Amino acid sequence: MHPDDETRFAAPRESASVRGYAAMVGGNIALAFGPWMVRLTDVSPLASGFWRLALAVPFLLLLARLARQPIPRLSPSMLGVVAIGGLCFAADLGAWHMGILHTKLANATLFGNFASFLLPVIALISARRRPELAQATALLLAMAGTMLLLGRSYDVDRRYLTGDLLCILAGVLYTGYLLAMGRARGLLQPIPLLLISTIAGLAPLLFFAWIAGGKILPDAWGPLILLALGSQVIGQGLMVYAIGHLPPLVIGLGLLIQPFISALIGSLRYGERLGLLDILGGLAICAALVLVRSGKSGAPERVAVEATP
Repeated sequence: MHPDDETRFAAPRESASVRGYAAMVGGNIALAFGPWMVRLTDVSPLASGFWRLALAVPFLLLLARLARQPIPRLSPSMLGVVAIGGLCFAADLGAWHMGILHTKLANATLFGNFASFLLPVIALISARRRPELAQATALLLAMAGTMLLLGRSYDVDRRYLTGDLLCILAGVLYTGYLLAMGRARGLLQPIPLLLISTIAGLAPLLFFAWIAGGKILPDAWGPLILLALGSQVIGQGLMVYAIGHLPPLVIGLGLLIQPFISALIGSLRYGERLGLLDILGGLAICAALVLVRSGKSGAPERVAVEATP
């Protein structure tokens, strides 16, 4: 192949990679404000999860129309994949929203993003290969940075045990959601994929919110609308786009942006001061992301979880 042809083909790939990284960062920033909105709502945690999905549906329908991304007819196997993803996401939201009210904001965000550590491990196991030096170093930096970020607030005790366990469960369920979305992303465009998975989670969340009791209809809609737009439409929308353009390792590490921002929100809104360990933790996470970006993992990899059926 002529060198000019190689350059011409490489440019679109590099551009797509840059857009993928921008979507990942933007999506995680939007998602980081979700726990704060959950605390501001005046409904039960399960009900806030339901409204997050329900209020997002009209916006996603409009976006799908504007972007000219129609919902195609899906095979039974693909319907099953999307349905499983939607159910995992509904269960994730239910567990996480309950956990947010029973533990610290930083703890809830960290444990809720347990996928940060599960996704890279699953990707490497699926590819049946050992991590490269850059990948291993990035993972270690990210894990160390997260632990440092929590600092003194990372004091898991009896007061927070229930909330922490619920958020850890949410992180495991969110991993299942991301894996399902990565598999379906090969056949569906981003907005239809997010729309279908959102609709799939509506009925389970409403049912469990009704069974659990508590307030379902809000007096103030503002926090719920912001939760739906910021987390479900913008945050999840950008993340679904990023999944199609970045490898699982980068997606997993990118999720660690959220605890850093949540710690900052906690500091400004709830008086949780950021100490030296918090700052060092944030720097370690940034270093991990830069290291992954400059390594060979900057291009999307085809692993089992992303393969089309």
